[in-house]
Parts: sequence; C-alpha cells; structure tokens
Amino acid sequence: MRLASPRPRRLVRAAAAACVLSAPLAPAATAGTPAEGDDRHRTGEVITVTTTRVGDPGNPSVGVVPFTDAVYPDCAEAPETSSGCLTVGRVDHPYEIGKLEITVAQWVAFLNTADPDGRDRFDLYEENESGSAWPKYGQVDFSEDARWGRHYSLAHPEWADKPYGFADFLDAARFVNSLVNGRLLAKETHTEGAFTYVTYKVRLSPRTERGMYDLDRPDATRTKDSGFVVPSQNEWIKAAYYDPSGGGTHSYWKYPTNAGVFGDGDATAPSPTVLNPTTGDVTNASTQPLASYHASGQPAPTWCPTLPEVCSSVNPIGLDPITYADVYQGSLGTTGQARTTSPWGTLDQGGNAVEWTDTITPPPTGQDFGRVWRRLHGGVSNAPAFQMWPSAVGLQPQDNLFYHHTYPWLGIRIGVIGELEPEER
Repeated sequence: MRLASPRPRRLVRAAAAACVLSAPLAPAATAGTPAEGDDRHRTGEVITVTTTRVGDPGNPSVGVVPFTDAVYPDCAEAPETSSGCLTVGRVDHPYEIGKLEITVAQWVAFLNTADPDGRDRFDLYEENESGSAWPKYGQVDFSEDARWGRHYSLAHPEWADKPYGFADFLDAARFVNSLVNGRLLAKETHTEGAFTYVTYKVRLSPRTERGMYDLDRPDATRTKDSGFVVPSQNEWIKAAYYDPSGGGTHSYWKYPTNAGVFGDGDATAPSPTVLNPTTGDVTNASTQPLASYHASGQPAPTWCPTLPEVCSSVNPIGLDPITYADVYQGSLGTTGQARTTSPWGTLDQGGNAVEWTDTITPPPTGQDFGRVWRRLHGGVSNAPAFQMWPSAVGLQPQDNLFYHHTYPWLGIRIGVIGELEPEER
C-alpha cells in the first residue's frame, strides 16, 4: 500500500522495528472470565449491514502491472517490468459485498460485544484511537470504569457514520467471525435501479477467534462455504471495476466511480469531495462522479471534530508541526455521501479508507520476517488518484503494529458468500 506522502525517516525506522514483531498470542481466559466459546453473561449488540449482489460468475479477468495506468487482456500482453504482472478480477461464484465500509458505530458495537470487560485480550484497541490522544483522527474512546459491555464509545457523535480507520487484517477477521458466530435476526432484499441490495440484521457474538477464519493459524483462510467474509482481492476488484455491460477497457473501469481513460493520468479522475469542516459530511454531492481522495493541487478533504487549532497541533506521533501537516492530510468523510456507485452499486470503493482483503500474497523482496502479508485496495482520502486504479494492488503485513499506531485510514468492507437465512425463533 502506498502513502500519500513519503514517510519521514523517524517513521521509517519505526516501521522497520515493527516488522520484526509478530502478533501476540491470545492469553488463556482467567478465573471468573468466560472463555472463548462461552457466551454466559454476554449479550451481543445488534447491527445492520447492507450488501450488494455481484453476479456474472466466471467473468473475464485482466492483467495489471502494480500502480501502472493500464489494464491488459492478460499478462502475456503486459510489458515486462520489475514489478511483474498480476491477473485480477475474475470470480467464479456469485457473492455479495458491502455497499459501504464498516462504520465507527458498528465497530464500537463489536468492541463492546467482543471485549465486554475492557481487558482487550486480542489487541483490538490502540491508545491512539482515542479523541484525547489524537483529536483529528481518534474515533473511539475507552473508559476503564464503565460498566460491563460499555467500555467503548464514540470519541465524538460525528464519528458514528464514518469508516472505522484503524483496522489490521486480524481486526477485520475477528469482526467477520463475530458476524458469522452471531445470530442472523432478519434479512431484507430490495432493488435500486439495476442494483440489488441485501440488508442483514445481526446480533454479534463475542466469539471472535474461530468462525470464518481460524485465527490459531497465522495464514487463516476461509473455513466455510457460506457466511460473512473479508472479500478476496478478486471479489473486491470485480465489485469496484468490472462492468458486465462491457464499459471501460476490457470491461474494467479505471475508477470505481467512472470508466475513465487508461493511459491518461489523472485527467479523467472523479472530482474530490469537500467536507463540512465540523461534521465531515460531504457538501458537494451534486458534483458527479465524486470520491474522497487528495486531488493534485487541491487540499485533501478534511474536517475536525473539535477546535481546528487542536486538530492541527496535537499528534501522538511526535512529529514536528511541518512534517505532521504534510503527512497527516485527509479525513474520512461520512460513508455513502459521495453517492457515485461502482458498476455493482457499491459506494466509496474509490475513496475514504483503503480496505483489507483476505488474499495472502508474497512479501516484497527482503521483507519476509516470517509474517503473513495480505492485499489491500481502494482510494484513500490522503492519497492521489492513482490509488483508485485497478492496478493499485497494495500489500501489508496482516498485523502491522506500526500502521495500526500511525495510519488512521485502514478500513473494513465485508462480503457474503453462499446464502444466509435468518434463524427460526
């Protein structure tokens, strides 16, 4: 995954140090504490998630050279480069993918379900996520003295409908396991134009370590043929770019918001969002196509949930003010308000937070360290237009502690495979 601005040397050293760390092992349950799989005294919170159906199984793939402004019918047609070529986008099964990114309110509901006693056994929360530690980006507050199941809360009410932005892959997998192990209370299907949306009402489960992903395995993959998932790289790319009507180049759009013209740089990129400076709502939705990203020569979309001078000066990274202002541009806006859909009806795949997939990939040369790396995709509110291309096939360690501490734009979009039906009462 690429950053909008080069990292200062201090951050690069911190990243190198973080890469030698492995994910902490889950400690055994202590006396008097319900163990994994024991739901005594735990009542999961209820959330709703909406997906869009993606059909046309067996669609054609395309070849991409990472971060290159082109797509090819296959990798045989792509030029030879040191970056190599990847074949992406083909999915042989129908599936669903989240219409929107998982919001902070949904994540808080998950935290209070998965960690009702506030002990954070699975490192789901990081101090930098609080509004006091990081006024501009802190989304979630923690209270040690709160009652059972209420230790986590929104740092400000305005964060409720913004994407959760501090996720690593293990967070995403635990969220999905909570959905899979939870109780499906209701399912409703409706159409909007050419798109079919499905809304699920789910009572979350506190059981997070097994379900769709067995997190006893560092290289966890899907264990079920049906259920909620973290989308794969191909599922994500197909939903964002593949046009079953043949639009774009080789049936793939250049951006998740419009077909564009490959090889034309940023000239056909969507317009950038403008955010209300105090709420983070999109104020220019009438301008279409639209996405939350940092357009060249324009300020990144931004807002501040508190006093602007506090947001611009307080940071937990310890950077000097000039470097901090350069690196930490771009805020996460209200989900869905850009209003521009992908070919399958998703929103914000072209901006806001970059999103995890469950696809495992080899690490970059010289950066193995025995860790599991996964692919990420999507435009970012602090990144240029190239981050929205199909070829923007980023990758990160699934448990990157450095990014978890310093990068507030890592999000989650869930998917569904197979058919899910509500439980009989």
